[in-house]
Amino acid sequence: MLDQADLTALAITFKLAAASTLVLLVLGTPLAWWLAHTRWRMKFLLEALVAMPLVLPPTVLGFYLLILLGPRGPVGGLMEALGGESLAFTFEGLVIGSVVYSLPFVVQPLQNAFTAIGRRPLEVAATLRAAPLDRFFTVAVPLARPGIITAAVLGFAHTVGEFGVVLMIGGNIAGETQVVSIAIYDHVENLQYANAHVLSLGLLALSFLLLAFVYAVNRKLRVLPA
Repeated sequence: MLDQADLTALAITFKLAAASTLVLLVLGTPLAWWLAHTRWRMKFLLEALVAMPLVLPPTVLGFYLLILLGPRGPVGGLMEALGGESLAFTFEGLVIGSVVYSLPFVVQPLQNAFTAIGRRPLEVAATLRAAPLDRFFTVAVPLARPGIITAAVLGFAHTVGEFGVVLMIGGNIAGETQVVSIAIYDHVENLQYANAHVLSLGLLALSFLLLAFVYAVNRKLRVLPA
């Protein structure tokens, strides 16, 4: 059975995943739109930068984010100079780390969806005097629904399963920065396999359901008439 610490870790995990996914969609959507339509010859450098978390060891990424957000880092130092606190070992720091680590899981599906739309539907909307923002929300967003759903679900699921990055940035502070993946590690270290099984099976089931949802929704949207 789950104890109170496990339930708290679950709550922190889902809160972190929800907050990170929201930030990722807000920041990732315009970035993906620009990458899908820009003619800048060097855009591959930005695409490589966005995709780096896919190949970079999580501990390496987490280490440099810890340096960046810590009291002696540029961001953490600036926060303290302004009268605040450094973001290392805080929930806000976890959100920043999760956004960076999950960025390619959101930007790439969105970029592919926007690229697949092509320019023709937007050009037709422009001939009807639709403003750029209007064309985006009334033409591009509806046509890109499969990609948007995929990006949101993958961003959420990937954040739920994070370990190395959140451990480096947030440590293992019970009730504050301890997420489910770290709680599982603690249970295994303490030979509490029953608790580890319950949490692991829960994440396994959640991951399967989220992916099944993505495939089912995208299949349905592909067969629906425009």
